[in-house]
Amino acid sequence: MPKIEVSYKDLCNLVGRKLSVEELKDAILFAKGEIDAVDGDLLKIDVKDTNRPDLWSAEGIAREIQGRYTKNVGCPKYSVGNSNVVIKVDKKMKSVRPYTVCVVARNLKLNKEALSQLIQLQVKVDQTFGRNRREFSSGYYDLDKIKSPINFTTVKPDGIKFVPLEFREELTPKEILEKHPKGKEFGHLLAGYKEYPIFIDAKGEVLSIPPIINSNNSGQITEKTKNIFLECSGFNLKFLLPALNVMACALADRGARIETVKVAYPDKTIVPPDLTPRKSSVDIEYLNKISGLHLNEKQITNLLGQARYDAKIKGSKIEVVYPAYRQDIMHQRDVVEDVIISFGYNKIEPVTPKLPTVGSESEIEKLSGKIAEIMVGLGLQEVLSYTLTNSKNLFDKMNLKEERIVGIENAVSDNWNVFRNWLLPSLLEFLSANKHVEYPQKIFEIGDAVLIDESKETKTRDVRKLACAIADSNAGYQEISSMLDAFLSNAGVKYKLKAVEHNSFLNGRVASVLVEGKQIGVIGEINPVVLENWNLEIPVAAFEVNLDSI
Repeated sequence: MPKIEVSYKDLCNLVGRKLSVEELKDAILFAKGEIDAVDGDLLKIDVKDTNRPDLWSAEGIAREIQGRYTKNVGCPKYSVGNSNVVIKVDKKMKSVRPYTVCVVARNLKLNKEALSQLIQLQVKVDQTFGRNRREFSSGYYDLDKIKSPINFTTVKPDGIKFVPLEFREELTPKEILEKHPKGKEFGHLLAGYKEYPIFIDAKGEVLSIPPIINSNNSGQITEKTKNIFLECSGFNLKFLLPALNVMACALADRGARIETVKVAYPDKTIVPPDLTPRKSSVDIEYLNKISGLHLNEKQITNLLGQARYDAKIKGSKIEVVYPAYRQDIMHQRDVVEDVIISFGYNKIEPVTPKLPTVGSESEIEKLSGKIAEIMVGLGLQEVLSYTLTNSKNLFDKMNLKEERIVGIENAVSDNWNVFRNWLLPSLLEFLSANKHVEYPQKIFEIGDAVLIDESKETKTRDVRKLACAIADSNAGYQEISSMLDAFLSNAGVKYKLKAVEHNSFLNGRVASVLVEGKQIGVIGEINPVVLENWNLEIPVAAFEVNLDSI
């Protein structure tokens, strides 16, 4: 969880009301945080929510406290002007670092505390939301030292020289990766590229080499900086735009006038940031059912106002408007959570259930436990992997055409953005990460795959599966089929094998597993193309079966 440090005095100034440290301990609970330590004026806060980057600075925490301790309730409003600053994105960026979004903040009055918070927010957003600069990175610049238009293009490793931040000598991008501390830390993010991304203005002055380092000229802001240019660059706009909104609103809360920046791509033009409030709705009956609070309409709208929503009753629903820095509102349950937070978890009276229930282990869990015992008895090691993965692992690396699967709407990372629809890719990923371990490697996993099912309320269903893989110089169809036979015989299941074609397996060495004429799985030797995709240099034989069908 993000841990941040804020000035007690600065936080009270942002809230607009002086609160004692003891009062702040209660108030910060509304911002999903806890004060871990107090060191003079310094408050060390542990923020418990990784989906709310807007809470990772004094500005964001102050907004939440204002709603409960001051008259500043409802959705914060931010006005946005036009900066006339233009970013020109070179078509070469498509394969290097394809996207950037930017904002201008004018008339800032920075002090030590404000500057500290802006930099801290940038670092936390890059580290956590940006996956340590892998998905995106951001940078502040002194706008008064920059001339528009700014070019977002590429440069050869030895193609230009500039003074990087906190250095005195000019270095080429290649030298920066070799000599600068940030180059050594993040240089791996540019490994394999023949040219590196660069921001360079109309005067030929380098702004930065993202995601590595800013220049020591325009890329350095101080307490004397009045006008800031902020850019976020990376691989996916659905991550970049929320991050930009969070940082832009923090600048606005420091008194800055926010202005848009025109970003011209080869095929389109965008003009971020868009700080227009978003809209959603929540069913009153649903809210009371989930919360268990039995609130009336007035109570609900008041609590939502404290949580920084504008709320309006419309029939059986409450229409809500929330600020653009909130990217975590995906379902009405998210709104219900904010109502409960405003009400106060500590104020909720425990209620003893009127109907006692007796818990028991589900049948599928009982079956999974028995099967695990069988597989361990056959000499295999059980592994456990994530249900979340990515399309490349499920399809590209498995030599399959992509098909419709269940994905995450606002995924934080492209590496973890879909639910797996089968288990074998997870086992191959495990084997790929353990090439240094002695062979043979015999592993299995019992876990859930998530499939699309339009008949369900969630349009999805979980399917319990078993996958087994053997990696060895002698691994083949005979050995893996013996393993399948031993498993199904011990489970008391009669089955048949039927030759099929499957691109993940070697042609002529693959079969479907049939139980009562219904296909429940697949078995065979993994295709050499797939092995190469996973950087595996040893044969692998595997099977996967659907336990729900047994």
